[in-house]
Amino acid sequence: MQVALREYIEEELSKTLGSRVSIQQLNMLGGGCINHASHASTNQGDFFIKWNEQGPGDMFLREAESLEALASAGSGLQIPSVWLKTVLQDQLPAILVTDFLPPSNSPTSQQDEELGRGIAQLHRYQHEKYGFEHDNYCGATPQQNNWHTDWLAFFRDQRIGFLLILIDKSRGLSTKEHKVYNQLMQNMEQWIGHQPVASLNHGDLWSGNFMYTAKGPALIDPASYFADREFDLAMMDMFGGFTSRVWDAYQEEYPLPAEWKERHDLYMLYHYLNHYHLFGGHYGQQALSIAQRYI
Repeated sequence: MQVALREYIEEELSKTLGSRVSIQQLNMLGGGCINHASHASTNQGDFFIKWNEQGPGDMFLREAESLEALASAGSGLQIPSVWLKTVLQDQLPAILVTDFLPPSNSPTSQQDEELGRGIAQLHRYQHEKYGFEHDNYCGATPQQNNWHTDWLAFFRDQRIGFLLILIDKSRGLSTKEHKVYNQLMQNMEQWIGHQPVASLNHGDLWSGNFMYTAKGPALIDPASYFADREFDLAMMDMFGGFTSRVWDAYQEEYPLPAEWKERHDLYMLYHYLNHYHLFGGHYGQQALSIAQRYI
């Protein structure tokens, strides 16, 4: 971290806390593919710092809103408090400073159960409409969160349709892909004809975005909105990493409808398309294969 950035963070945190903050040690952290991250030890305690010089300028403002929404849900999960959030500036990167959550030295099956029940309780925090107070980002991909009363329209148009437009602009879609996705959009009602309650979703709930801490399971790096809760579960299943006890505890706390697996891969399609938009490669073919199964 550059000296000027370090001094700026110290100054801004001092204003927030009302007491002088001095960073005594910085340890760079890995695991992210978009942002820089570090653990900062200060005279006022430990903090987690993320910064980015190239991403969307308001990315961390939007992430802070998601963290605040997750905290409001009262799920019992650990959600880091936000201490500083800034936008990208000419001379300074965008910055997010939150609580540092010390990892657990010995995760147990008890934490698996707490995670599953906590996610279920998060999904019980609901709204009368689908969407969120602002558009935000899943990774660096914009998410359109206009409030909507119809779940099919929200998912079809503001998730799959909006993302296909972005992909067509950034990577281009073949004639075959256009045909398949157009058919999918026209036929989607047969798979998503229900009107689920609008549950608060984490929005990017893969195994890298939960952690077991000394105080219990925590959620980090959200991209939240109100949607069908099954949408979150699709992302959980995409790359694995959640034990059977997590899934069982979720079902015990907030049982899923009998037909939920019929929609599971269709909801997963959004995240394959997003990965294709961000990273290219084989994700495009995986997304197309899913779409073909639903037309």
